Amino acid sequence: MMKPKILIIEDEAELADILGAYLRLEGYDAVIASDGEDGLRLFYEADPVLILLDIMLPKLDGIEVCKQVRVQSDIPIIMLSAKDGEMDKVIALGVGADDYVTKPYSPLELVARVKAQLRRYAGQVHNDKVNHREHEIHVGRLCLNESSYMASVEGVNLEFTTKEFELLLLLAKSPNQVFSKEQIYQAVWGYSGVCDDNSISVYINRIREKLKRHDLDYIKTIWGAGYKLAVQG
Repeated sequence: MMKPKILIIEDEAELADILGAYLRLEGYDAVIASDGEDGLRLFYEADPVLILLDIMLPKLDGIEVCKQVRVQSDIPIIMLSAKDGEMDKVIALGVGADDYVTKPYSPLELVARVKAQLRRYAGQVHNDKVNHREHEIHVGRLCLNESSYMASVEGVNLEFTTKEFELLLLLAKSPNQVFSKEQIYQAVWGYSGVCDDNSISVYINRIREKLKRHDLDYIKTIWGAGYKLAVQG
């Protein structure tokens, strides 16, 4: 039986080798590229199920690699970076990364994130195959199609990344219910324990911006508690 391939695109050879060793111990086949161009080549040749992608890469940086992968595939991409600024996360998540991990990090924690992303992706693919009937959720003027991951306002499509859509869907399924950041992190990213407050704030702000372009001010911050989707009337 073929082992699922994880593509590691990382120019720090020692770090890439350590990650590869941990992943192989967990039953994955790790393939490694040391620059962006080689990483794209292996993406097309190796058919990985997930990519661990450093941002600062020779020849082609991780942001551009992520953009090109997203044209062809929606497999999970976990960005790795020494930069921990909010804008760095905004850019990475905005081009389609599913998660953002700052260096230094624990290889064991990263492997746990890999497993969580693969569980979510497998569940999403399974649901797409078995759910032939479109499932739409209407909240105010907003319509979310759970099976196609499409969002629209009065027939006009809105562009959301996968994680943006999943976060919005979580709130839309339970209007006026307050979700803590920990609950959101568990439901959308599949991780328990300490959550990444900055990542959640970035996603919430991006969703708000896209909704407000259509005069929708649905997402409310409940200070000290979390977020909810509130629709008047």
